[in-house]
Amino acid sequence: MRILLATAGSRGDVEPFTALARRATAEGHHVLLVAPDNSGADLSGIDVRSMSVDYTRMIEEQGVSLMAALRSYSSVIRPTMNAVIVEPARIAREYRPDVVVAHPKVLSAPLIAEALDVPYVLVELVPAMTPTRAFPAAGTTTRNLGFLNKLTYRFVAASGAMFANDLDQAAAVFGTRRRRPAGPAATLMPISSAILERPSDWPETVHLTGPWLTDRPRTVLSDDVRSFIAGGDFVYAGFGSMVAGNAEQRTREVLAATRSFGARALLVTGLGGLTTSPHLLGDDVHVVRSVDHTQVLPQAVAAIHHGGIGTLQTATRAGTVSVVIPFIADQPFWGARIHARRLGSAPIRQSRLTAARLRASLAETESYRPEVQRAALAMTREDGVGTALAVIVTTS
Repeated sequence: MRILLATAGSRGDVEPFTALARRATAEGHHVLLVAPDNSGADLSGIDVRSMSVDYTRMIEEQGVSLMAALRSYSSVIRPTMNAVIVEPARIAREYRPDVVVAHPKVLSAPLIAEALDVPYVLVELVPAMTPTRAFPAAGTTTRNLGFLNKLTYRFVAASGAMFANDLDQAAAVFGTRRRRPAGPAATLMPISSAILERPSDWPETVHLTGPWLTDRPRTVLSDDVRSFIAGGDFVYAGFGSMVAGNAEQRTREVLAATRSFGARALLVTGLGGLTTSPHLLGDDVHVVRSVDHTQVLPQAVAAIHHGGIGTLQTATRAGTVSVVIPFIADQPFWGARIHARRLGSAPIRQSRLTAARLRASLAETESYRPEVQRAALAMTREDGVGTALAVIVTTS
């Protein structure tokens, strides 16, 4: 089978697709992955085509704030979304897949599948597209609105109307006119049921598969990281691609809380969520730009992070308690969900982060550890990639 995978966004949006690509290839399928440049994900051994966008550079230049996005809408956001919508169409026309499997940002995926007369499979990395009464769409509100929860999904779906001209360009690639396409043949959510309970009102075509992970190390840990980890209790702190607010002040609060807690700190600066200001550091701190979570988090006393679903699931699967500092989008949703399921303390908004609040959350980690360890055991029994691939094959 010829499988076209298409994703857009930062590393957390790309890595699940790389795990799926590797498993599908290993099982004899021909896989082509369309992805952004410079995501930080390991693409070795995968047949990849560039989407001709660089989210990393965009984040480094303007951060992740809503105001920055609005200011650069015409100069950055529109051209980026044009490439995300049109480039996969051009690549698909040449590749001629048997199935299209795509991230929700790839708005052209349904019309691509329709033009090629093949199934379309939606990959919903966070629950924001499939309506349910159980909870509001991730990224809208963390309050349970009861019977109004379903209405929040309309706001997410309506965002596609902003890019009608770009979708017309994608349709023109196939010499067709844009129509309202049918829904996906299947929806895959690479989320563990240990973290999110499957709502009873989701259709049978929606599959909560478990996370799409790969067992192979992403990178080899450097000797200095290995040495630091071996030196005693440490707390992981990293905010991925979250470049917002005052990074130096955030680092100061994180280190003050960690030191007060009595642990050392492994600071992962990512794209700039934390800083390396020398006057804040010491022998009890080790700083790296990026690190393989699967090798580090199992040994951490706790993980302070932004609440991205990838980091959250990796930490939980490792049996490590998360302290979530959400910034934007779906992160407050995940912070609220894990607290509700007794997998971590109440989230602390990054704008309200103080050493005292963070120290209090770190002090609570042991009370959540038994539930996290039970979740970790359940997650080790999941084969998210295998489940997803079986659905794709059956759908096709």
